[in-house]
Amino acid sequence: RAVTDRADHDTIAVTSARGRFDAVRFQVRGRAVDFHRVVVHFANGGDQNVELRDTIRAGGESRVIDIDGRDRVIRSIEFWYDANTLGRGGRATVRVHGRH
Repeated sequence: RAVTDRADHDTIAVTSARGRFDAVRFQVRGRAVDFHRVVVHFANGGDQNVELRDTIRAGGESRVIDIDGRDRVIRSIEFWYDANTLGRGGRATVRVHGRH
């Protein structure tokens, strides 16, 4: 997902065709992103709040975040970030990698 300094909240959609995951990790490109809150939404209607109050530098990645429970199909991942860290006209790319 491309994130900009014009917003402070984004969602990454994940299709059920990708299957079940037991962990995820965020990767940042372009500029640093200061994360405030992350919520993983599951296909069964459940949610998992993730403690990720970190600034991830450009080219960096988060720690591996374990997914609670079993058979968890991720529907989407919603995240809030500080747009000011991107700078005027700034843009970064946030990617999420899942582990089966």
